[in-house]
Amino acid sequence: MPAKRVIPCLDVKNGRVVKGVQFKELRDLGHPVDLARRYDAEGADELVFLDIAASLENRGTREAWVRDVAHELSIPFTVGGGVSHVQDARSLLRAGADKVAVNTAAALRPALVRELADAFGRQCVVAAVDVKRDAELGWRVFLKGGTEPTERSAVDWIQELSELGAGEILLTSMDRDGTGDGFDIQLLDQVSQLPIPLIASGGAGREIHFLEALEHGADAVLAATLFHEGILPIPRLKAYLAQNDLSVRI
Repeated sequence: MPAKRVIPCLDVKNGRVVKGVQFKELRDLGHPVDLARRYDAEGADELVFLDIAASLENRGTREAWVRDVAHELSIPFTVGGGVSHVQDARSLLRAGADKVAVNTAAALRPALVRELADAFGRQCVVAAVDVKRDAELGWRVFLKGGTEPTERSAVDWIQELSELGAGEILLTSMDRDGTGDGFDIQLLDQVSQLPIPLIASGGAGREIHFLEALEHGADAVLAATLFHEGILPIPRLKAYLAQNDLSVRI
């Protein structure tokens, strides 16, 4: 069985790493290169960088900091934000990213996922899906940094993404994002039944939350504030997971 992965997420705006609560009240946490260097040394399995303003501002992710990060890292990293065409992805991959993440553009034009998978292989394509609990749909998919609701249910959309050629899903519960109350386990139980690797995001506050997510079908767990602010060091988290019989890279 593949080792479970621990992935810090770095939201980038104007070339700086930021973090908020439920996608709001953003705080500056530093430069992407500085945090990337630190996480590499701490034993993170991968990093995810999301340019959270790119879709709202109708532009691509800036390549300069991507290139700078690539020079510092020995672990894989994903970059998302403003990837609307194959050429956008090609530019990021050439700048040093290992994978690209798509969200809004894929929902507006699902064929983009297949085009990316055909061009670079599905292992390079991460589909980011932001959702909120919804009485009608179970979990409703949101676009443009969580600002725009759609009529898609999370389960149906993730199934379609898998069929289109996405290599894995980065699933964020907007209800839990930044709260520290734990991942949405009911959501993970639903989505983990689908035939695609799953990165759980949104809500981690303690070691046990990561364990619960991995025991409920997630292949990887992602967090930001806990790692950025040193509340839960990655070595301590991995030791805890290993003590609870999960396979992780120490």
